Amino acid sequence: MPNKNPGLVSQAVTLVFDVANGRNALSRLVAPCLFLLDAALCALVIWKIPYTEIDWRAYMEQVAQFVSGELDYTAIKGGTGPLVYPAAHVYTYTVLYYLTDEGKNIFLAQQIFAVLYMATLALVMACYSKARVPPYVFPLLIISKRLHSVFMLRCFNDCFAAFFLWLAIFLFQRRYWAAGSMVYSWGLGIKMSLLLVLPAVGIVLLLGRGFWESLRCARLIAYIQIAIGTPFLSENPRGYLSKAFEFTRVFFFKWTVNWRFVGEEIFLSKPFALGLLAMHGLVLTGFIVNKWLKPAGKPLSTIIMPMLQLTSPFNPQEQRLVSSRVTPEYVMTTILSANVIGLLFARTLHYQFYSLLAWSTPYLLWRSGAHPVIQYGLWALQEWAWNVFPSTPISSGVVVGVLAMTVALIATKKDQGPTPVPNSTRERKNA
Repeated sequence: MPNKNPGLVSQAVTLVFDVANGRNALSRLVAPCLFLLDAALCALVIWKIPYTEIDWRAYMEQVAQFVSGELDYTAIKGGTGPLVYPAAHVYTYTVLYYLTDEGKNIFLAQQIFAVLYMATLALVMACYSKARVPPYVFPLLIISKRLHSVFMLRCFNDCFAAFFLWLAIFLFQRRYWAAGSMVYSWGLGIKMSLLLVLPAVGIVLLLGRGFWESLRCARLIAYIQIAIGTPFLSENPRGYLSKAFEFTRVFFFKWTVNWRFVGEEIFLSKPFALGLLAMHGLVLTGFIVNKWLKPAGKPLSTIIMPMLQLTSPFNPQEQRLVSSRVTPEYVMTTILSANVIGLLFARTLHYQFYSLLAWSTPYLLWRSGAHPVIQYGLWALQEWAWNVFPSTPISSGVVVGVLAMTVALIATKKDQGPTPVPNSTRERKNA
């Protein structure tokens, strides 16, 4: 009898580890069980925790002016100020305006956002599974207090942007390039925060679809932006562009989640803003050259020069080989790393931006090869910092620190280099 207990304990521990690491038939049940658990948690959040008014009323006031016929973006205002989101935001919240009795039925709005949360979670889990992420990472997808708050207790438009970002990743992973581009463009039309991943989307399309087809996808993204903005562009083009894509906005120090530790004087200074922009460009360039273009198997110069001459840098044989390297893992890593880099060097972050971060960090920490204890530890620090309200110098330092650590871990991870693509047909003929 004494010998049986250690054997049973050992078997139980082995079973748990096998399930957690995807080596057991029960592993496939982890995601569905967590999904159902989170559905119950969403219902509990709506039932027990009071709704907090922040932007919903302003959204509805702005939509009310739109449905009344106002198309001049500079004239559309709400309780929190002017309308500063692109046209897809207006159309999306117009639907909610009519569904919720002109925004008065907050309880129904919360239920709609609970469905949106669960739909986004389903996409996230599908993307994680496609990228072969082990089950032990999945609990981090459902236990964020701040994320539930952003969706169901605040009803921010960032939630829709996050949904369309993950839907685009889902489609790109399955090589539906045009559909993914359309979905991405609609998300960008809700909130310009999705511009952060545009460089990564462009590279994924270039390598996965080829030069000419990626240009068609780029045109599709642009055409959608023009189409949805047409009513407002026709009324006041400069007003629409200056408000929907406002790059010169002055931010308030009191709301910052990430840079409180630098002090208000530095936060508001132009050199600080320019420094962040420069660092963003520098790190982004490093990732493009050393990480994202690796599947091409070519030096950067041999990719850029033909493109500047409006010719493909790959012949058909090379393109097939390069495209085969654009795996679901590559799509996830490239787009999510661009997202986190952008958030790291963002001029300011508000709490609703967590909808774009919360589901990115677990994947990137796992992908970096960090030990599970480090993964969970960094996630816990991040979750704690984003739940401190108002932010403090310490909490904002942790926010930036975890973002920086995530980027550094991904940057220093050694990727297996691709086999160089064979010489082009032209080079073989000249040999």
